[in-house]
Amino acid sequence: MAQVMFDLDVLRSFSTGMALGSFARAADKLGRSTSAVSAQLKKLESQAGTALFRKAGRGLELTDAGETMLAYAHRLLEINDEAAAAMRGVDLQGWVRLGLQEDLGETLLPGVLGRFARAHPRVRIEACVARSAELRERLHLGQLDLALIWEAEGRLALAHGERLVRLPLQWVGPAAAGTLAAAPWWIERQRPGARRSKEALPLVLLDAPCPLREIVTTVLERAGIPWRHAFTSASLAALWAATSAGLGLSARTSFGLPPQVRALDRAGTGLPALPQMALAMYRAQAEPEAPVARLAELLREAVRADALGA
Repeated sequence: MAQVMFDLDVLRSFSTGMALGSFARAADKLGRSTSAVSAQLKKLESQAGTALFRKAGRGLELTDAGETMLAYAHRLLEINDEAAAAMRGVDLQGWVRLGLQEDLGETLLPGVLGRFARAHPRVRIEACVARSAELRERLHLGQLDLALIWEAEGRLALAHGERLVRLPLQWVGPAAAGTLAAAPWWIERQRPGARRSKEALPLVLLDAPCPLREIVTTVLERAGIPWRHAFTSASLAALWAATSAGLGLSARTSFGLPPQVRALDRAGTGLPALPQMALAMYRAQAEPEAPVARLAELLREAVRADALGA
């Protein structure tokens, strides 16, 4: 029996279509006709030897085999793109000073650094994990080449920046259902038919100065909801520990939430909606050197891929 050799162009059309939610949009992005992409998908099903799609209303959804194929497509394309980048930058060398916030350092950095180091082993990376104000100051002083910073919606705070994704802030509580602690108890008292609690909502937030802390408390005050600081810390890991223990509610985007906490469904909680946050990438120079530009490209790809799955 002949060995099946999957076509990477076909896999890219498949992966792009699923990421964009439309194969017509994928055709436009990849510079192909819709009929050409349809033919590629038929070829992929033929090579797979099983159905990858099934009817779902007016559209299509993946079968179990399709889900498996999509996971392999992502892996094969990542290896291909990594190899291509390595060949383009085989002689790349230098030094990149990267700044990012704690949640990104834990969830985003390991995968990106692994890909970058394999492709460019002669480039040295120095990472600074800090709060947004410190990262902006370091960029201003020329101590960083590149930084990822969460910003409130509005104008970018610094030059040479771009917004990578916008995500809504969400109320965050313990992952364990039925935790008998301050914040879930407060929420239970807000449900229809319950006697509303007049006690202050306990909050678990980073210590000042923190833009997110100001956003959350301002939203609560405008909604007429009393609040109190139940736990504060400079460490995000400490905040997640306190939130998971039920000391109070926190607020964050869904990007990189650890398993011990979860974003809450606001229905019936009495909690107000929170605004969006933007994740911005700043460069120290408008035209950065090749190592900085390459790391920026990988970070951009990783952030957008993670946001699609958030």
